[in-house]
Amino acid sequence: MPAVVGALLSRGELLTAYTPYQPEVSQGLLQALFEYQTVISELTGLPVSNASLYDGGSAVAEAVAMACAATRRQGVVLSLGLDAPSRSVVATYSAPLGRRVDERPYNPRSGRTPTEGPDRGAGDIACVVLQQPNALGVVEDVRAHAEAAHAAGAKLIVKWDPTAAGLLATPGSQGADLVVGEGQGLGQGLCYGGPTFGFLACTDDQVRRIPGRIVGRTVDTAGRTGYVMTLRAREQDIRREKATSNICTNQTLNALAALIYVSWLGPQGLTELAHACLSRATAALQRLTAVDGVERAVDGPVFKEFAIRVPGDPHAAVAALHAEGYLVGPVLADGPAAGAVLVALTERRTAAEVEGLARALERHLATAADAEVA
Repeated sequence: MPAVVGALLSRGELLTAYTPYQPEVSQGLLQALFEYQTVISELTGLPVSNASLYDGGSAVAEAVAMACAATRRQGVVLSLGLDAPSRSVVATYSAPLGRRVDERPYNPRSGRTPTEGPDRGAGDIACVVLQQPNALGVVEDVRAHAEAAHAAGAKLIVKWDPTAAGLLATPGSQGADLVVGEGQGLGQGLCYGGPTFGFLACTDDQVRRIPGRIVGRTVDTAGRTGYVMTLRAREQDIRREKATSNICTNQTLNALAALIYVSWLGPQGLTELAHACLSRATAALQRLTAVDGVERAVDGPVFKEFAIRVPGDPHAAVAALHAEGYLVGPVLADGPAAGAVLVALTERRTAAEVEGLARALERHLATAADAEVA
């Protein structure tokens, strides 16, 4: 989180920002939100973005609601490569509305989600939900999934890690209809779990189903550029009992932090960030799998996370590494790679830290082996 983020957010006109209902006194904030929407559109590869949502999980559920409304179908296919909290949120949103949620397992060898799935209710599938990179850190084939979903008359929703935009093709450019995600990695502090923000982008035909609000740019009667809240079509105060979303606001301060962070990085910085994450993850994967007994859980291409299997109890290994100052995990709870340990590397990590992690794991495994023999 670069110092410029906190320095700019601490300015009174941003720190105390609230809903800009009166555009004549809110031009600065409205312009900032418009620029945020532009940044999200560029990062996702889709033309329309709202002014942010609460978090990544609710963004996925809102995208599912949009897809069901657009297709008039009730079937939802979730990849098991979608993180477990997001799957849980979708299930919670879907149950009272009668939507059927099916989970599609990923390939146990590659870690990628297959494009073919169960035939049950195939004609009623509203959307397929994918994560890129997925919960195992594996890079999915978004274009193949988009083609398969569209052939079935369904929408493709991709939960996207925006820090990968400097390395991977955007989901929108590969055919995704809706792209959502968690914004925590874009200049947000850890904050013990929150607050953060979620983002959502869509194609032009979905604009009137988008949750929350959109800020637009126009000109006034004197020809001067102006900004105004343009669409709030799904808010409760407008549609009342016909509302299909309970999103009535946005996370302005967190969204502005992301705008500052991405603007500070710029296109070159995003590329450098992505390559730094990839190189560190690649080096760590090679070093950790050189430890006796440690192996990759799946062999698909990765970005900055990967899953490994360790001998013995994986929870004990995570606890032992934590005690030595290395925070790895979680241990995957379901799917073909259940029991594997997820390891993430960002641009903050160093070669010395990777070596320290490997040596700490070696010490734990040796201690565990000695205890078993005794």
